[in-house]
Amino acid sequence: MTSSETILSNCTGAKLAALTFSREFVTMFWQQMVNSISLGALYSLLAIGYTMVYGIIKLINFAHGEIFMCGAFFTWWIMTAFSVPFPIAALVGIMLSTALGISVERIAYRPLRNAPRFAVIISVLGMSIFLQNMARIVWGAESQIFDVEFGLSPILIGNVVIPIKKIFILATSFILMVALGLYVKKTYIGKAMRATAADSEAAEMMGININGVVVTTFAIGSAMGAIAGILFAINYNSIDPFMGFNAGLKAFTAAVLGGIGNIYGAMVGGVLLGIFEGIGAGYISSMYRDAFAFGVLIIVLIFRPEGILGEIGKSKKREKTR
Repeated sequence: MTSSETILSNCTGAKLAALTFSREFVTMFWQQMVNSISLGALYSLLAIGYTMVYGIIKLINFAHGEIFMCGAFFTWWIMTAFSVPFPIAALVGIMLSTALGISVERIAYRPLRNAPRFAVIISVLGMSIFLQNMARIVWGAESQIFDVEFGLSPILIGNVVIPIKKIFILATSFILMVALGLYVKKTYIGKAMRATAADSEAAEMMGININGVVVTTFAIGSAMGAIAGILFAINYNSIDPFMGFNAGLKAFTAAVLGGIGNIYGAMVGGVLLGIFEGIGAGYISSMYRDAFAFGVLIIVLIFRPEGILGEIGKSKKREKTR
């Protein structure tokens, strides 16, 4: 082989290697995006509960992560103990978790509504620890297998594999978030919730039942959290009594990232957080996935402490008054 032929062969090999690397990079990128967006959708559903409660009573429900955990455990327990099909078990699990969330409001929040905020925070943290340890006593501290089979093959788009459970998670999350947005915007109860969030004293003077609005808010947020817990269990095929703690911190981060008190901000913040976490874990190291998530929060709090969508409504009102 002559020197020119050797050079041509080396150039061709280099081009093929570069093309192969480029295809693998693109495939890995879109595979990570599928995983990240589905994870972000779960964070969004869970963050909605945090942001709705904060919008109404200006306090954080630190027991919300345990509602998330109980939704998954209730569903798993009903499926395994009573051999109930998954859809029915999930529906019952959501109902039980919603009732539990309402109980948290009745026991930990309502008696202390006019108390100093520190007392309320301690009360809710105590409720969170209580629920976590009750789950550990009732169901055990070890992880449990949460296996739900859809019976369908994954979808292939090029070399990107999209499992059916990812599509189910994305579709369910999208439908629920759109439905919640319409509910808050169009219905009487939704308008009462927005009025209470804007000015609870004025809303009460206009005849709105504040206690009813708060209970409804906790019920909707708890149902969303329970659904997020069930979808999380489907995604990872495993549950444990401590799963709500880390997920709750991530969802709270998503709520602050999007703008605490803003439902649409919680949706956007959750998806963005999932993307940052997934891309960072995929391309740098999965050991630092939590660091990527909370690092983004720190950056946002430094440069835009109100969150991405936190001040949109207020800025528009200021412009109108001017």
